[in-house]
Amino acid sequence: MATKRFYQIAKVVLEYGLDDLLPKSFVPWYARLGRLGIFWIRNKHKDKSRGVRARLALESLGPVFIKFGQMLSTRRDLIPLDIADELAVLQDNVPPFSGADAEASILRSLNITCLDELFCDFDPEPLASASIAQVHTAKLKQDNADVVIKVIRPDIEPIIESDVELLQSIAVVVQKWLPDGKRMRPVEVVEEYQKTIFDELDLVRESTNGMAIKHNFEDSNALYVPHFYGDYCTKDVIVMERIYGIPVSDIAALEAQDTNMKKLAERGVEVFFTQVFRDSFFHADMHPGNIFVSTEHPDDPYYIGIDYGIVGTLNAEDKHYLAANFIAFFNRDYRKVAELHRDSGWVPADTNIDELETAIRAVCDPIFQKPLNEISFGHVLLQLFNTARRFNMVVQPQLVLLQKTLLYVEGLGRMLYPQLDLWATAKPFLENWMNEQIGLKAMLTKIKNNAPFWTEKLPDMPDLFFSTLQQLKALPELQEQQFKEQQALQRKHQKSTLYGMLGSTGFILALLMFANQMPIEYEVGLAIFGAYFWIKAIAKSRS
Repeated sequence: MATKRFYQIAKVVLEYGLDDLLPKSFVPWYARLGRLGIFWIRNKHKDKSRGVRARLALESLGPVFIKFGQMLSTRRDLIPLDIADELAVLQDNVPPFSGADAEASILRSLNITCLDELFCDFDPEPLASASIAQVHTAKLKQDNADVVIKVIRPDIEPIIESDVELLQSIAVVVQKWLPDGKRMRPVEVVEEYQKTIFDELDLVRESTNGMAIKHNFEDSNALYVPHFYGDYCTKDVIVMERIYGIPVSDIAALEAQDTNMKKLAERGVEVFFTQVFRDSFFHADMHPGNIFVSTEHPDDPYYIGIDYGIVGTLNAEDKHYLAANFIAFFNRDYRKVAELHRDSGWVPADTNIDELETAIRAVCDPIFQKPLNEISFGHVLLQLFNTARRFNMVVQPQLVLLQKTLLYVEGLGRMLYPQLDLWATAKPFLENWMNEQIGLKAMLTKIKNNAPFWTEKLPDMPDLFFSTLQQLKALPELQEQQFKEQQALQRKHQKSTLYGMLGSTGFILALLMFANQMPIEYEVGLAIFGAYFWIKAIAKSRS
């Protein structure tokens, strides 16, 4: 299956002429020779632009590749603008499946015989169509509310399984044969991705993710999460409040209503860091197709987020090290950054801290105190990758989603307000979070949070204290008794071993006498001797 899919991918790449997008200097001679060898697969779309060819190729390859294109579309500093503009179509305008198929899936999933039982004004034409699912508009009969119904694409799971199987095969080869394979941990990264994308196929999980983030931002003026109708959410169908806003990528519409772009960009950074460090639960699919801006109060704008199929989580240790790393970066304390990498196990314990500090300084110093439009993050990431390889820095699979989301956030910030100082915006938030985690304030907060538990247990403390003193008083006698029991057990084991050896010796001597044709009474006597001691050994071991 993986071999067949690999051939299909190679065929699509060549038929859409994507190999022509690579500079000739990047393609080794043996690859050019191999391309000439596959003479029967030719570029069938020479009449189309390179951006259109890239988009159509990713569309034909399916959801895994569409999601890759979605991420690339936000990185206009890394890819040409004409390609980025075409890939942006993948965010919410993937070719749809038929409305009849969507209706059949809704009826089956909600266990109804007719849409009129629950909805009115159902539109068979999708409002938007993405890589995993598409959405249709309707009104909910129970309260006449405007809703959208999200429906998973039919028969999509086998396609994703095939792609993931191929990625697993490639990851095994990369890990085994490439010089950086083990350090990059591609097998674990693919396993993390596999879990993520299969979670996205379960719309019940998406609804619970959305409800959790809605609860976290209940009183927020930065992010609004639509209402989910839990009674009508299944694995393949989800019903949620229809939202009205401007797509975050529609810069012209945002500017036309005099949106405060600087505040909007800063709030994007605020939402990201709040989800990561306050909640440890973040929307990990923040491409522009999933983010809208409210038309209310353009001078004080807020985001509307949809599609919570992919979320990320961080444990307390990773969160602490990340925050400490960010703050050290912002303070240009590269020595601290190097020490944190060693302490967290991200680099080997014997790493030369002085050399690592110097390498990080060389990469990061040039990017500070510059607006986004003057920073080449592609160049910075490439340098950081080379630094990681030099110091055997281990890839952290649990942070892959976070890294992807950070790229999305940075891409949105660049698009909305290129002059945004990402560092100055994020630094106060992180410093405040760290202050809440350590020091006197953190200790008082922990005492306050644990006070109800301690109050509940306080009446039991005298009894627990008296019981502990009694146990301490009886401890020497208990230890002496355990020592005696251990000695007795050891003596019993020694006797059992001795009896076993005597029994084996008796049988061996009996066999030797039989082989040398000695009198039979000697053989029988020794056999009885051996059997006697074997029985004693068995009895001793069971007693």
